[in-house]
Amino acid sequence: MEKVRSTQLKFKGDKIKKKRKREHHDEGSSSKRVDEDEDPETWVLPENATEIRGPTFIVHPSDPSPISVNFDSTRNKIILSSLDKDSTSDTPPLLDRTPTEVAQVWVTTRVAGSATINLRTGTGEGKFLSCDKHGIVSAFREARGPEEEWTPVLLPDGMVAFMNVYENYLSVDEVAGGSLQLRGDSEEVGFRERFWLKIQSKYKKEAHEEKKKREAGSELTVIDETSTNHVHQAWGAGRSVVSKEDRRELKRARKEGRLAEALLDRRAKLKSDRFC
Repeated sequence: MEKVRSTQLKFKGDKIKKKRKREHHDEGSSSKRVDEDEDPETWVLPENATEIRGPTFIVHPSDPSPISVNFDSTRNKIILSSLDKDSTSDTPPLLDRTPTEVAQVWVTTRVAGSATINLRTGTGEGKFLSCDKHGIVSAFREARGPEEEWTPVLLPDGMVAFMNVYENYLSVDEVAGGSLQLRGDSEEVGFRERFWLKIQSKYKKEAHEEKKKREAGSELTVIDETSTNHVHQAWGAGRSVVSKEDRRELKRARKEGRLAEALLDRRAKLKSDRFC
């Protein structure tokens, strides 16, 4: 069969581009590619408390309609708003819900290495969610203090409870007239104290990368005695002297936090008297 000639216009000297063959990857690599291609602003559930950061969507599975924790910047007030107020026949499942307005979004911040977080309003002037010793929850303070600190507790089913500085939990409480409000005086975690919480995937990925860096930094590095001596303990025109003793002593000193002291002791033993 005669080969079909290409009708594409070519010029003398043009390099011929070779077609790359598609390689068949296993399931693991394909899932990794999906994670990399995922929109960084996709709303996802956190898998541990350290991932809770950045824009945050807080939902309570109330009956008959789930509610979101909102902040009304006009009235400077926390509002528990029904997610089904504009309900249609094709209402998505609760875990597929995402915020549809800025008032539903809080911004979570934390001090590095701290277990506590701060929840700041995403609208208005940025007020912090706080709770006083009487269990009254509000969001009118612009500065952070002990009453603005919350400890997220990730429960086995993936839901989150928020513990305040008084070791009580944030909850949804029904008041006179059937309206709902937040309280912060529950001593135990029950249905009223359990919230679904969503964050953006880029912050979840950021938390994973930070964890990897911490784990990598905590690993003990191999001690190169020759280079260490040459840099820090050389004398006599850069002459380096390496001991013949077992290097386990240096590793032991490193673990006990007295590496510098051990190196100085060894240097004193190795040096000639006329250089001391």
